[in-house]
Parts: sequence; structure tokens; C-alpha cells
Amino acid sequence: MRIVRTIPEVRAVVENARRAGHRVGLVPTMGAFHDGHVSLMRRAREQNDLVVVSLFVNPTQFGANEDLGSYPRDEHADAARAEQEGVDILFAPGAAEMYPDGFATSIHVSGVTEMLDGANRGAHHFDGVATVVAKLFGIVRPDVAYFGQKDAQQIAVVRRLVRDLDLDVRIEACPIVREADGLAMSSRNVYLDADARVQATALNRALDAAAALHESGERNGDSILIAARRVLENAGITPEYLELRDALTLQAVTRVEGDTLLAVAARVGAARLIDNHILKRSA
Repeated sequence: MRIVRTIPEVRAVVENARRAGHRVGLVPTMGAFHDGHVSLMRRAREQNDLVVVSLFVNPTQFGANEDLGSYPRDEHADAARAEQEGVDILFAPGAAEMYPDGFATSIHVSGVTEMLDGANRGAHHFDGVATVVAKLFGIVRPDVAYFGQKDAQQIAVVRRLVRDLDLDVRIEACPIVREADGLAMSSRNVYLDADARVQATALNRALDAAAALHESGERNGDSILIAARRVLENAGITPEYLELRDALTLQAVTRVEGDTLLAVAARVGAARLIDNHILKRSA
């Protein structure tokens, strides 16, 4: 595996691969790798000749009072894990490489950014996501890019970005990877102390309770949300949001008839955590 720091270097590697007729996969990350990231790398390795993993803690998607400074970073451990998974290129640029002096462009994706994390973290968050993803797609020009389903709204934003700007890349959403007790794997889980770690399992249990009610035949959105909220309340968690949204458009849903995103965000101890389930049409 090669660790590449500059845009010209990674472009040269990709261009050589393309001349050889190779298929290129990209896994965009902010590092602090866990088994969720590894699942994306493995999917990319299965489907592509050249696998590029980007490692960049993107400052433009963090707000003034968020955890940019404390976000977990361990490039040495990340590089070792990526190499173990057969990654070809770890693209680890500095902030000045991605945002040089005079950088003045931002991409705003309307329609799927105003709710959920967009409403709670602010418009800057998904503007930062869309801008850095567009840059990575322009730099690497992947055939396929891999994202984790835990960041469901981010996937919707990226899909809209690709559609609206006619970007020639397929977006593959990979399943959430969970701990044995159901907690969705996240780099921010390291913020949880022992008590908060136990409390955090209520997020997935709340989603499971709502999904079970839906599977029993309930279609009323309020009833499904009440089932989830009750679990959170019993665990002492007040969600930032707990909502039902159309899985594709993210428009609000009052009756669960088609594929529906059930999404939650909450602060548990020192961590802000998100999770979601897709309530399927066929259930």
C-alpha cells in the first residue's frame, strides 16, 4: 500500500490504472477506522482492481462548537488496518492540500439537507460534505464510491449531488456494522465512558421496537415513533430528532407505506450519536 499526500500523486496512480483498463473504487473516510470502515474496504476490494481510501478529517463540515479538535486521529493504526485489507492507496492529504489559500467554493444541495442533521448541525455541515465529496470524486474519478448506511442522510446528499452534477460514479451504500449489543459502530464511540456505553445501546433498541411494531402491521407513523421514544425515555435519552422520512427523498412521512427511513440522533454522555433503520415496503 502507498500513502499519498498530494492531489497530483493520487491522480497519476489512478491514471496509470485506467490506462491498464482497471476499475477504481473509492472509500471516503475521516479515519479512526473500525469494522464499519473495514466492511467498506472489503466491498471495494471485492469489486475493483484499484482501491483508494481517503483519510481526511474535513474541517468544513464541523461547526464552531463541534469536535474538530478532538476528533479521534491515529493515522499509523489506520494505515496498518487499510494495508491489512488490501487497500492500494491511502490518500491522506493535509487541509492546505484540499483547501489551498484563496479557496472560495462551496456546494449546497437543496431538498435533502434541511432536515435531520442539517437542521440540528446547521447548513454548513452538508455544504462541507458535498464540497469535499465533489473534490474527491474530481481527484480520484472512481467508478464506484462506498458509504456506510449509518450516515443515511449523507448518502442521500451524495446521490443527489451525483445526479444533479452528472458525475460518472456509482454510489454504493453498505449495511451498518454493529457491536454485539447492537450499538452502531462509530469513530465517536470512543467518547463514551462505561455508563454511557451501556446507555447508548438504547438507540438501536428503540429502532428495533419501532421496526417490530411496523412488522406486526402498524403503519401509523405516530404509533411507530411512540414505540421508539418510549425505549429512549426509559434509558434517560432525549433525542435531538427521531423521525420517519421517505428513504429516497427524505420528505416527512406520516404513514409508513413505502421504504421509510427511521432516523435518530442523540447526545449520550460526551458523544453525539446517530443511527437508523430502513422500514421496508414489503414488511
